[in-house]
Amino acid sequence: MSGVIVTNPPKADAKDVEALAGFGVATVSEAMGRTGLLGPELRPIQQGTRVAGTAVTVLSWPGDNLMIHAAVEQCGEGDILVVTTTSPSTDGMFGELFATALQRRGVRGLITDAGIRDTQELREMGFPAWSRAVSAQGTVKATGGSVNVPIAIDGRVIRPGDVILADDDGVVVVPRESARRTAEASEARENKEALARAAFIEGQLGLDRYGLRETLVRLGVTYRTYDEYVRDGAES
Repeated sequence: MSGVIVTNPPKADAKDVEALAGFGVATVSEAMGRTGLLGPELRPIQQGTRVAGTAVTVLSWPGDNLMIHAAVEQCGEGDILVVTTTSPSTDGMFGELFATALQRRGVRGLITDAGIRDTQELREMGFPAWSRAVSAQGTVKATGGSVNVPIAIDGRVIRPGDVILADDDGVVVVPRESARRTAEASEARENKEALARAAFIEGQLGLDRYGLRETLVRLGVTYRTYDEYVRDGAES
């Protein structure tokens, strides 16, 4: 497998990245029309951490972390390393030594749909990571791959310089061209949710706030007292 290392790809504006960092993954995905999620199998090794940054992408051979070594050189302040493999792999391709090198360069975290290890050390050093697997199985450094090319995780394309946002709920990618628009849409959604939250605190029901009683009628859902329900033989 040959490959390419692309240098200095375009990136989302840092101000837009920081604006997106103020919102949760679920909010951002909803603001984009319920898109951008990298799938439920990517899980954090820590809890209570949210990161946002620009993607440095890696395409590696399974069980081989050579291209992660190559990618470190391409990483800088505010980046998030995003790693996938040419076929499914759960090997522990990333650990504490990689995190040490990346942290020194200002990288904010790791996303991989392969495996990681040294998870206790990563938590202790405060380096956030999301992965498909945790595995002590090591790797080799023998096969070429690519850095800063478009990759795909769970069918979702990630390009270098796109915005990656990750928290306890998962990971979402925001195309770099739409980062500002998505931040604005996320803010509008949060403002709308704040109004709904206040209404629910006061006792309003979602059925009434969202007009869902009419939806139930349209779908043929009816209300029955328990006696009526039993009389009609529903519990027999």
